[in-house]
Amino acid sequence: MRHPRTVLSAVLGLGLAAALGAVPATAAQAADSPTAAATPSYVAYEGSAEDAKATKAFFEAVVKSVAEKRAANPGARVVTVNYSAASAPRFRAQIASSTQIWNSSVANVRLQEGANPSFRYYEGNDARGSYASTDGHGRGYIFLDYRQNQQYNSYRVTSHETGHVLGLPDNYRGPCSELMSGGGPGTSCQNASPNAQERARVNALWANGLAAAIARVS
Repeated sequence: MRHPRTVLSAVLGLGLAAALGAVPATAAQAADSPTAAATPSYVAYEGSAEDAKATKAFFEAVVKSVAEKRAANPGARVVTVNYSAASAPRFRAQIASSTQIWNSSVANVRLQEGANPSFRYYEGNDARGSYASTDGHGRGYIFLDYRQNQQYNSYRVTSHETGHVLGLPDNYRGPCSELMSGGGPGTSCQNASPNAQERARVNALWANGLAAAIARVS
């Protein structure tokens, strides 16, 4: 989720690392002051082909990880996706709220904190802001940037990034009522919930369990 000044013409954009091999902030970076300044370095990345590729790679990593864990029951209609919030202690409340929002909004997939997670949350300072990506080894993660979470509604930022876990792309041209519009509507936007179209898209994506989800990313 980026500042609206960085939005480019493409719909897919905000919220992903500049390279698929990027890794989350180190423990030292995460210990930095939440008010530390960040120099925008992601303008050229927004809306790029790399951005779209990273969006797809992140979702694929999550789906395949879940598929491996649920191979014994591939036709399950409700899929559970485990995550870890251990590396983002300052955002425990936001992550819990995001989980509750999404679990109450969709019926075919469920998020829960648990062992052997399919993706992890991290926190720290990053000039790219908050984003979802892969670590270069097929594992997904969400990075929550301190500065951005002070500028924008932190609950919206976290719910937005979690939307990528469920397969939703960015759409910065959308209104505040559209969760995946991210920072497009500006810092005054307080909405942290998906709209009816976003809920329907997630339910359709995960309909009929893992087999259908895997087919959509293969």
